[in-house]
Order: sequence, then C-alpha cells, then structure tokens
Amino acid sequence: MGTVIVTASDTNTYAVGLAAAADCLRGGGLVVFPTETVYGVGTTVLRPEAVDRLRAVKGRGSTQPFTVHIGTRAQARALLTEPSPVARRLARRGWPGPLTLICEEPHPDRTELARSCAPAVLAEIYRDGKVGLRCPDHPVATRLLTGAGVPVVASSANLHGQPPPLDLSAALRDLDGRVDYAIDGGPTRFNTASTIVEVRGVEWRVVRAGAVDERTLRRWTRSEILFVCTGNSCRSPMAEHLFRHKLAQRLGLSLDALAAAGYYVSSAGVACGGGLPASAGALEQLTRRGVESIRQHRSQPLTVELVHQAERIYALSAEHRQAVIDRVPAAADKVHLLDPAGPVSDPFGGSSAEYARCAEQIERAVDLRLEEFLNEDRDW
Repeated sequence: MGTVIVTASDTNTYAVGLAAAADCLRGGGLVVFPTETVYGVGTTVLRPEAVDRLRAVKGRGSTQPFTVHIGTRAQARALLTEPSPVARRLARRGWPGPLTLICEEPHPDRTELARSCAPAVLAEIYRDGKVGLRCPDHPVATRLLTGAGVPVVASSANLHGQPPPLDLSAALRDLDGRVDYAIDGGPTRFNTASTIVEVRGVEWRVVRAGAVDERTLRRWTRSEILFVCTGNSCRSPMAEHLFRHKLAQRLGLSLDALAAAGYYVSSAGVACGGGLPASAGALEQLTRRGVESIRQHRSQPLTVELVHQAERIYALSAEHRQAVIDRVPAAADKVHLLDPAGPVSDPFGGSSAEYARCAEQIERAVDLRLEEFLNEDRDW
C-alpha cells in the first residue's frame, strides 16, 4: 500500500485524514508532517518495531537518539522530573517554536512517563541521562501530536545525508511509499532547522545553529526584574534588594549565585542621576531586616535598554508606570504597579516612621510579587 497524502488545504477531507494519520501514528505507523522549520517523520516510541522501522527508513544507527516531539509545552512535564530553571525558561519562551532542548534526566524511572512505559521504551527515549524535546509551532504538528496521545519520536523527513525537506514534495522524493501517511501543510515558515540547545543545570550551549539565534537564546535564559521609582534612592532600591534577598532565600542560593542561575534584579529612576547611594532612611530599614546588600546600591536612570531587557517591571506609582510606557510603548503589558492596592508614597526627606511605613508596604508587595514570579518560573 502506498503513502496516503493528507492535504491541509482540502477542508472536506482534512480533519478526517488528520485523525486517521494520528491513529496510524498511535498504532506504530510512520507519518510525515510539517513543522515551522522542516518536514519531519515520526512514530510512537511505545512500539519498538515502529522505532526500528523509523531507523531503517532514516538510515540511522541504533546509538543515535531521536527527539521526542510534543504537541504542547505542558506535555514536557511528563518527561522530566526536575528541569533546571534555565531549561524551564527556554521552554516557556521558546515553545512552541523552532527550538530543540536536550535536557538532563538522571532518573527516567521516576518520571510520569515511566508509569506507562516499559524499561525498553524509556531506554529509547533517554540516552546517557539526557532527552531531546521539541514542541513545534505549526497547527498541523500540534493537532497530530496531541491527537496521537502517545510519545512520538521524530526526525527530519529525509534520508541520511540528504537536506531536510522544506515542503512535502521534497519529503516524498525520499520517503514516498516508505511511510504510511504524509500531511501537506504547505512550505515551511523557516528555511532552516530548529536550533538545538543542550542544558546542564544553569549551563547551556548551542549544539546546532538554527532558526533561533544565540543573542535571543541569551535573553531567553535570563529572568530580569526591574523596579522603578523617581530618584532610585529610596523606594525602588528597597524593593530591589528585598526582592533579591528573598528570592535567594527561596531558591537556596547565595546572592552571587543568582546571576549564575540567570536571575537578575535591578532598579532605576525616571528622574535621577547615576552613582548615588541609597538614602539613609532606606538603608536603615533594610539593614534592620538583615538586607545588607543595599549598602552597595548606586542609582541609575531608567533607559530604553533596561526596559527591553526586563521580563517584568514593577513601578512604585502609576506615574512611574506611565513613564516606562512613554519610553517603550510596547512594554505596557509587562509593567505593573508593585503594590496592586495602590502607589507607594515617596518617603524621601521624611521621618524614620514614614520610611518604616513605606518599607512595610514595599515588603508586603514584594512578598506577593515574589510568589507570583516563583509560580510562573515553575510553570513551563
């Protein structure tokens, strides 16, 4: 029996054909499907004979692992027990998309996937304590992979040594009659393969250059929080150093280790010069709380670059929020009031009691925002 072609442009038969392709994939058949980068060919990893057939079609040796393809980012949770913050960050920002992650997994038998897989299947997915994961950004791939409902291993739809296909006709030149289904989703969006990144703890490296450049990857691996007030001497420094101090405690890291793990916390002022220390009142309140790092604080003006770099920006008042948006209108969605209940009044020049009230409000708000941040950092 020849390869069954499913054409996405044929609305009358597409849904039925795609469902049939998903059934075929689940049953151990080989299916060619589009992604945003290249066309792939995959099968279920639950059937060893299907994986053997995929290797034979690809001309790939038994020692070279396939990448597990998932329909949604959330499905990766079943394949990893304790992904590093860097891996979670890359997945959260790069998936679905042209990014393949090679992640550490020293305990495959403890994963959620292990509950439904034989040891031989786990051995196929996890090689040398690592697993390759890809979540394509293509509606056909998403529907196929989620519809199959099984772990799918895949590779580019070409014979060994041939260029990866960018449309179905190129894939069929190599694989027509050798696979069961082939889905036509038109030409791929990119003219290159996905970028492959290997993550080991907080370290990462590009294994294969592709659609995502290294500059973007560097940005994706960082979590940057920015606090903004007027002079960057009272309110935003207290928020910055409290947040950094509490974040390090929650993560069990030293302050110096935060940056190595990709966490950056800073503050700036919308109307200030640079290089000034924190005010005496701010210094008093934070040293009372054991936050000595504020002694090293030096003010800096808010810049467009700081706004672009930050993942989240917390303003101490509505006026500060608007000042950030005036500089970078596209940043509006990531700029929030630090305290959802309202602005934090400026204690500059005020009494010790005024600084104490200000610090108490900031600390309550920081605790709230820190919990939000940690929950999102875990949710990938």
